[in-house]
Amino acid sequence: MSAADWSALWVTLALAGVTTLALLVVGTPLAWWLARTRSRAAVVVESVVALPLVLPPTVLGFYMLVALGPDGVVGRTLQALGGHHLAFTFEGLIIASMLYSLPFMVQPLRDAFEAVGAALTEAAATLRAGPWDAFFTVVVPMARRGFVTAITLSFAHTVGEFGVVLMVGGNIPGETRVLSIAIYDHVEAFDYAAAHTLAGGLLVASFVLLVGVYSANRRYRVVHP
Repeated sequence: MSAADWSALWVTLALAGVTTLALLVVGTPLAWWLARTRSRAAVVVESVVALPLVLPPTVLGFYMLVALGPDGVVGRTLQALGGHHLAFTFEGLIIASMLYSLPFMVQPLRDAFEAVGAALTEAAATLRAGPWDAFFTVVVPMARRGFVTAITLSFAHTVGEFGVVLMVGGNIPGETRVLSIAIYDHVEAFDYAAAHTLAGGLLVASFVLLVGVYSANRRYRVVHP
């Protein structure tokens, strides 16, 4: 691997790591609300969360580019506050990646929270446990499988981004150039050996991650039938 490819690997891992942590903070309360609410607005919220699953990445990337650019709502607001727009920046990639990978964090967590049920939290409340205490001591341990799945899928999905990253971040070495774009660059240059190295590495890493998640979930089902 060349120095540029190592740089792309670092940017990819940094993007996936930061995005996953941010999604964990944002997605956990959202998933909890979706699992517990009876509001009619939940259908709309669930549809918005799931939209990246059916929307072409270039469409999402285009609208994110417009919003984050100098003439977009977010870009203009930041510039009015003395800042800089987020198009073609690492920070802009984080925001776009969060939206793109949002369903991979929220949906497994929502399913895990629904499986826990309300009876356990109500029982904890009778023992004078506050809402936060009940959530972290009862719900989180019971939903551990959901957290592992959500974190792993969000990280892996962000690593594999292409269309959204290319639209919002472009191809700036050391800033927004990630592995998927590096592979595309190598193919365009007919450097198939380098493309094979990067693509093969991503293939193996993704497979190992999924095997780890499914193995852990299977062991958990055996221990906790």
